[in-house]
Amino acid sequence: MRDNQVESRASPLKPRWRVAGYARVASAGCFFLAGLVLSLSAGESIAQQVTAETPAPRGSNDFLPPGVEDTGWPFIRNSTFDGHSREIHIADWWPDDGPPVLWTRELGQGYSSFVATGRRVFTQAQSMAGQVVLCLDADTGETIWEHRYDWPFEPLLPYPGPRATPTLAGRHVYFAAPDGLIGCLTQATGKEVWSVNVVEEYGGEGIEFGYSCSPTVVVGLVILPVGGKGASVVALNAESGKEVWSSGDEPASYAPAFPITLGGRKIIVGYLQNSLLFCDQKTGEVLGQTGLSQGYDEHSAWPLYREPHIWISGPFRSGSELLGLPLEFAEARSSGVRRADDAELKKIWKTRDLSNDVMSSVLVDGHIYGFDIYDAQSKTHRPSRGKFLCVDFLSGETKWAVGTGRPRRVNSERSADAEQEIGQAGIIVVDGKLLMLNEMGELILARVNSERYEELARASVLSGELTWTPPALHRGRVYIRNQTRAVCVYVGDPELLHAKSPLLTVADVPQTEYTDLATTLLAIEPEYAFDIPSYEWQRRWLLASLAFLVAGSVLGTVLQRVSPRINPHVVCLATAFVLGCLGTTFLSRMTGEFFFTWQLALYVACEPLGRSLQLRRLRPGETPIGAPPPTKRQSRVFWLFFLSTNVVYFLLCRRLSLVFEWAFVAGFAGAVPFCWAMSRLANRQGTWNEPVRHLLRLLAFTAFSLTGASLLATRYR
Repeated sequence: MRDNQVESRASPLKPRWRVAGYARVASAGCFFLAGLVLSLSAGESIAQQVTAETPAPRGSNDFLPPGVEDTGWPFIRNSTFDGHSREIHIADWWPDDGPPVLWTRELGQGYSSFVATGRRVFTQAQSMAGQVVLCLDADTGETIWEHRYDWPFEPLLPYPGPRATPTLAGRHVYFAAPDGLIGCLTQATGKEVWSVNVVEEYGGEGIEFGYSCSPTVVVGLVILPVGGKGASVVALNAESGKEVWSSGDEPASYAPAFPITLGGRKIIVGYLQNSLLFCDQKTGEVLGQTGLSQGYDEHSAWPLYREPHIWISGPFRSGSELLGLPLEFAEARSSGVRRADDAELKKIWKTRDLSNDVMSSVLVDGHIYGFDIYDAQSKTHRPSRGKFLCVDFLSGETKWAVGTGRPRRVNSERSADAEQEIGQAGIIVVDGKLLMLNEMGELILARVNSERYEELARASVLSGELTWTPPALHRGRVYIRNQTRAVCVYVGDPELLHAKSPLLTVADVPQTEYTDLATTLLAIEPEYAFDIPSYEWQRRWLLASLAFLVAGSVLGTVLQRVSPRINPHVVCLATAFVLGCLGTTFLSRMTGEFFFTWQLALYVACEPLGRSLQLRRLRPGETPIGAPPPTKRQSRVFWLFFLSTNVVYFLLCRRLSLVFEWAFVAGFAGAVPFCWAMSRLANRQGTWNEPVRHLLRLLAFTAFSLTGASLLATRYR
């Protein structure tokens, strides 16, 4: 990360699977040389590190009421763990060109939000050089220090980079890496104090998509869901990283440990993969536990708590529910473990509404505000479908709902209906308002109002990419990011802004128009993008692709009889390539079932290479029978066509979250023997040569497809 990346006026400008660890190593290895270059270029930034062990400068905060201590924004949901900010003097409106932008800079991959104290903000990100914890100047975005802790995490896969947000406590900053590494650094310099890999240490489970839990730091303890045997939740000493206690036997998930108070007793809530666990904060004693599901499940969204009630929500259209905690949890236990399975938790209400996935709801004045996702889970290739709701906390009654269920991206020209689309959004409650960043990169300001939705202002700040990172607020500045860029937006009273340099506008932030390729290319999409294609799916795909090859063969034979100069095999391959490219879209629309025929286009791209390589083995003076051998220029065209097809195929599949695409790339190995036989026949004459070559082509693609299917079955079944 380089300081000259900062842009300002002063410096112009689910039963699911995850790819195995070796894929991450291979991806990181591809960027090794580039990483060395970037590491050297980062020297300028690292050279500016503060060397003295002094606390970060706190600075004044004009946005707090008199007498309220400025604790910054030290945790992903602030120090209150509920997304509320105590700041005041937040503007009620923004100019037509949006709120002022103080700085923007390239940041890199990752889903980490920001934490802030004084004049510094902290986050995590990754470049080709590796994963880092970054300390930035809150007013300029310039790098103060960075701490590199690992190679890039899945840089070419759908969810690249670190997931967790750092936590600030005392003089330290705590971070969590996707592989389970937990570290403690000094805030002043980024020097490592201690580190431990809790996934390796405790055999963590339930975190197949990478460890995502931000460290919860309370009274000298770093508390983490881990998911190991005897270690569902683990507490480490904040100064040394040594274990203080560990409890539970259930697999973890992606929601951080949630501290609550019941009857004066400090309790830690673990929102785990299949259960809700309650532990004593000081000792780790299990006070209660209730089952939620069986098999693979995931929980990322935060619970909401108002003593003695706790509200939970999850993806997969599971809805939400309100539970009442028994006061017995607050009583001292002298022996044994008393579980909530004994009907100790009271179910107040349960509804199909308000399913939360990667974005959490908030509780304000007895009402829940949040996004009810209609999809089974959030998508990486398009905005999530659903509505934004206001729900009564104690009754579960929906007070109002906003949206059509299908968010639309609107930048310059917006209709009145479009303004009512909120979409899935991270929310901050501040000064009687909801400050939201939706996954389409729009910053939205709305009034807290349980009677109706009242929008005050909206601006598109980070378009072009979907973002699941919630915003952070400190000193009237909201810090937001996506997978490419970070932006600091001023949302406070204009009279309190004392900028030292000319301001940017939203128009100065590099943005691109978001294109919903999924709607265009995938008429029907897999409900669970990470599911392995079923045998029935793959059978249909294979039969459809073979039908395209047969159609190409028939067309080539007919055209050759019309004009003998036409090569039937060229016609066959060209027809199959076009039909393979279009089949995914049009067969899905025609049948209402998901079809995937792009692998046929991959096969077509590789077949000419076989003939090119075979003809190069002719003995000097030997003339092939049939088509003349390709020239060097033609061979280069074959290779270019092959490589470009594979690159476009990979990028499209990744963009559309079709993460089984890599298996079909391996299909070339199965097709090689048949392609070699076709190349041999091309140099001979015979009555049956042409039909046999067409038959071999069908066998070659069948082997191509079955090789990919076998790889999936071997690795994941």
